[in-house]
Amino acid sequence: MAKKKPTARQAARSAVTKKWTGRHGTAKSTARKAVKSKARSVPVKATKAKPKPKQRIAVSHHREEDFKADGLRTYARYRDLGIADATSGLARAHVIRFTGPCDPAEVSKLHFHDIDFQMVYVLKGWVKTYMEGQGETVMREGSAWTQPPRVKHMILDYSDDAEVLEVILPADFKTVELMA
Repeated sequence: MAKKKPTARQAARSAVTKKWTGRHGTAKSTARKAVKSKARSVPVKATKAKPKPKQRIAVSHHREEDFKADGLRTYARYRDLGIADATSGLARAHVIRFTGPCDPAEVSKLHFHDIDFQMVYVLKGWVKTYMEGQGETVMREGSAWTQPPRVKHMILDYSDDAEVLEVILPADFKTVELMA
């Protein structure tokens, strides 16, 4: 009996070795072979990821004087949260305070952003938006939404106290205005 145990272990060990080292066996499927041949044809350089930008901690405390008229919309004040600098341009986050009353001639312009990601969260008041594929929606305090890359949208109306948090990737992006 002592001789059978080492023999059984040797047989099991060689079966495992065949399975994991790629030695030919009857258990392999043709689908697996096709995947292996495709993977071998991909150059190693093409699979390397770009180095991620260096990031640091960003802290931003509320100060009224930080709201500036230096953003995309002329009818809003922006408080930059320092995310663009801290992420080397990977993302931007700012609080947008809309200045009332809403003037649809200035505000309601159909456009899209050439971005990878955009998320908006209503901090105060309400904002009425139009988004392609969604239609008109009123977003109230506590509402959040994402806008996929290049989705056509516009602001239709907002309350006099409307304030939103917007997060965008990348930090710098192109906006294209469209004919409604």
